[in-house]
Formats: sequence, structure tokens, C-alpha cells
Amino acid sequence: MTSVVADSLTETKTDSQKPIATRKDGRIDLLGLSREDIRAALKSKGLDEKQAKLRTKQLWHWMYNRGAVAFDGMTDIAKTMRPWLAEHFAISRPEVVTMQISTDGTRKWLLKTDDGYDYEMVFIPDADRGTLCISSQIGCTLNCRFCNTGTMRLVRNLTVGEIVGQIMLARDSLDEWPSKPEGRLLTNVVMMGMGEPLYNFDNVRDALKLVMDGDGIALSRRRITLSTSGVVPMMARAGEEIGVNLAVSLHAVTKAVRDEIVPINKKYGIDELLAACAAYPGVNNARRITFEYVMLKDKNDSEEDAHELVRLLQYYRLPAKVNLIPFNPWPNSPYECSTPERIARFSEIVFNAGISAPVRRTRGQDIMAACGQLKSAAERQSKRDSMITLS
Repeated sequence: MTSVVADSLTETKTDSQKPIATRKDGRIDLLGLSREDIRAALKSKGLDEKQAKLRTKQLWHWMYNRGAVAFDGMTDIAKTMRPWLAEHFAISRPEVVTMQISTDGTRKWLLKTDDGYDYEMVFIPDADRGTLCISSQIGCTLNCRFCNTGTMRLVRNLTVGEIVGQIMLARDSLDEWPSKPEGRLLTNVVMMGMGEPLYNFDNVRDALKLVMDGDGIALSRRRITLSTSGVVPMMARAGEEIGVNLAVSLHAVTKAVRDEIVPINKKYGIDELLAACAAYPGVNNARRITFEYVMLKDKNDSEEDAHELVRLLQYYRLPAKVNLIPFNPWPNSPYECSTPERIARFSEIVFNAGISAPVRRTRGQDIMAACGQLKSAAERQSKRDSMITLS
């Protein structure tokens, strides 16, 4: 836990010696805790082992199956115990600063942490699915030049509760409680929001395990995708310990261009990255790796680039899908989007090699919710206000 969070929270030592954060009001937030930690927290407040085990099972059901945020409606818990739970514990949700709805139905939330930092998430509805794009960090360290989010400084990692809380909040908004496997609007989760998930590995892993838990939200690992810009040393571990689908932000096929637009390439090059993809646990033709490829005019969109992409994927024998993403312009961006004709030709070359290469439809552009655009309007406005004050 970072010092920023530790300044505003105290910690409770449980019998497992694992510190559990305590809120400013002295209560323990149960959202994001494992069953073991909930049981330990209950015991730290005076319940015996038998009672703690029973209450943990009940609380888990109410939080993750029923979407409860208060204890007074938990009907299978004695009325006399509910005030005691409310005195010592809380079930949080992220604070919503704003929520915008695009003309195409896309929703974007600007959220605020307890220590005052903004982050964002986006829900994208389609005819056959609904995808929630969630954040793992406040800001980012990768500085990808085409990505608006990448221009933000890294503040800190999001906690397990803050990651899971995004999904809980979205389900609140979509009226999807109690949890059920069929008929959901929110069917898929992608870790493609603010931040690099593999630089917040432990919290992302623990959050996704909660999301996949069969006694709660019960989202299948086949419905979850983790996107990385290429933190090679963590990729195998992600496959082994999380086991969700992998997406890789490739965006270029030559060292010079990828060094420019995805600077982590200077540390972990294209060949090292693709070798790690080939070794990703469980990858096969039924479970392909998705390669994200933003289309930048006269930068990475030539026919030669398309042929080299095919060569690389075939050389590493990668079961792959390539998502071609028309670049979404943002203020002061140094790049332009490739022409529709150039994008179509690039897609055709990859398709003709037997590799799926759909062109992603831009969504939520009118609310700056499209791919690469997650950067809070509040921060932009704050900077503008500061400039006005200084002048």
C-alpha cells in the first residue's frame, strides 16, 4: 500500500498478520477482502471462529450476489447484529464525480478515491455483449505517445477494493442485482483503462479472483481480458495465477517505430514480447492472443507493415487476432488517423494470411471515452484554471 493511502488509513493486524486497511471513520471496508480476511477482520472485532465463519459466508453472499451496500437489509443476519456490523464495517462504492452517456450508449464514469484522486471507467454496450473497461492505476508510467492517458503522471496503484468497486458500481447502475449468469448487460470486463495492469499485479490478480468467484459475481475467465503494453517478466505469471485472456498493445512491427510510440519496447523488444506471448499458459487456437494495433497515418500503416506483422505472427506460431484501431485524435496529439482506405488494405493483407483482423468501431468519441482517450476532464480543467490564474 502506498504512503498516500497509508497517510489516510490505519491498519488492523489480524491473526493472519496480514494488515487490513481501516477507513478514516475507523471502520474496515469489506469490499475487496478475501474470505479469509473478512473472517479475520470479524474475529479482530470480537467474534469467535464459528460466528466469524458463518457471518463471512452471509456477508459474501450479500455483497457479491445481492449487491448490498448496507447491513440493515441483510435479512438472514440477526437484527441485533446488524448495527454492530455497521459500527465496525462498511461496504464501499467509488465516489462518482460525473457520469456521461454517449449518443451511441457508451457510458463513462469519472470516479474519485478517498484520498482525492480521479480515475475513469467505461461501459460499451453491443448487441451481443456489454463490455466494462476498468482502470488499474491512477495515471500511467508508460508514456505511449499516441495515448492520452499515457500523458498523465502515475499517482499510485488502485487497491483491490477500488478495482472491484468499478464493476460493482457498473452493476448498480445497470440494475444487475441479484447476480445471475444469464441475461446480463455487463458480460465482459477488460483491463484496458488507465494504467498498466502488470505493474499492479497483486491487486489486479486478487481483484479478478473475486470477480471470477462462483459464489458471487461469477464472471467466467473467458469473459475477462487483461491488456499489457509488454511487461514481459510478468506475462507468464499472469497466465499462471490469473489465467484470463491476454491482449497485447503492439502498435508497431519495427523497433524504431515501437520505440517511439510504445517506449517500453526499449526495455522489452518486439521479439522478446512475442516469444513471451507464444509461451503464455493456455494459448491455443480456441484461446487466441489479441494484438491491439492503433492505425497512425504514415507511421505504422503501410502495406510493408502489414506484411511484417503477418511474418512475425507466423514466425512465432501465434494463434492471434489483430484488432485494428482507428486512432482517436485528442488535443495536441502528434499523430493523425490513417485513411479508411489504408486501414481497409492493412486489414485485407492480414486477413488474407488467415489471421482475423477486424477494424474496431470507434465508440464514445463524443465523451472522450474511446480507446486511448481516458484522461479525466477534471484534470484538464484544473490545468486550464491554473494557467488562467498564473497569467
